[in-house]
Amino acid sequence: MGNTIRALAAFVPADHCQNYMVRDLQEMPLDKTVDLSGNMLRRFPVHVCSFQQLAKLYLSDNRLNSLPPELGQLQNLQILALDFNNFKALPQVVCTLKQLCILYLGNNKLCDLPGELSLLQNLQTLWVEANYLTQLPDVVCELSLLKTLHAGSNALRLLPGRLRRLRELRTIWLSGNLLTDFPPVLLHMPSLEVIDVDWNSIRYFPSLAHLSSLKLVIYDHNPCRNAPKVAKGVRRVGRWAEETPEPDPRKARRYALARQESQEAQVPALPPLLPPSNS
Repeated sequence: MGNTIRALAAFVPADHCQNYMVRDLQEMPLDKTVDLSGNMLRRFPVHVCSFQQLAKLYLSDNRLNSLPPELGQLQNLQILALDFNNFKALPQVVCTLKQLCILYLGNNKLCDLPGELSLLQNLQTLWVEANYLTQLPDVVCELSLLKTLHAGSNALRLLPGRLRRLRELRTIWLSGNLLTDFPPVLLHMPSLEVIDVDWNSIRYFPSLAHLSSLKLVIYDHNPCRNAPKVAKGVRRVGRWAEETPEPDPRKARRYALARQESQEAQVPALPPLLPPSNS
């Protein structure tokens, strides 16, 4: 019954319906967190914007495609979750929330990100997975404090060279894209600790042994002919990882020949045929 009421309320655009959805939010929560995830909201309840000390706002798994300008009143917001909604463009008001550290935009319908996103110079984590991106927006390269970038499940074919400007970037997730080559720019980012290029179309991996901070590389589900070479202690997840080392074709041939010679040497010699008896 509760789910039925929520479903009906989401379709009624009246203000009293929105008030019904947030009837327990007459005062700002003590933990400065509001979680309205999974309420099938079509409109953001403006009443929440009165909580100007709010630090965390979760709007995941709704039906939102816009946000009101009043959201800009939340200048202390540090975490904003807009994933699993219907956004075709990022609302400009989000770019005015200059204290944001974490922004979740995954599983929407975004084809690009606005240039104004560069105003979020405190942003450290950006999730844009499962959208309609065919290229990584240039503005991402201007987020100088970014540490984690999740851009998996899009349609990326390459990464911009300007990405190397992100000297603080530690983790990049690129699984489920259309990469046919390992992105060259990543070879010039020694601060990277985690690289995930799972589920792409990469056929050859260059050596990653010079990436001194690297701890984990995930390259499974690629039609690769080799595994990326890594420094000692770096974990690889994929074909020919640590537990099943990548075969060296020359060593394999030498091993096969040596084994064949060994087997031939172990075959006992047949006794000589005796001449037929005259008796």
